[in-house]
Amino acid sequence: MSDTPQYGLEQARAQLPLIASEAVAGTSSVITRHGKPVAVVVPVAQWREEQARSLKQGGILVLRGSGRGLWPEGAAPAVAQLREEWA
Repeated sequence: MSDTPQYGLEQARAQLPLIASEAVAGTSSVITRHGKPVAVVVPVAQWREEQARSLKQGGILVLRGSGRGLWPEGAAPAVAQLREEWA
């Protein structure tokens, strides 16, 4: 990661067109706050590859638990009925 360009948050804000151009050219950049990494700007192709790899590794189970908090209190019977439709 030493070769990866790093930008402080304020610098990144001012240099966003440059950071975007670097991403288009295939270079990732790290954005820091108070010297600590908080975000990474990566080329879209690299991001898509990583997303595809994650889905292949975990299949549908990658989504497991992602709906937590979406159902109201007392929705368990309705959710159970929906799950039974897939059995």
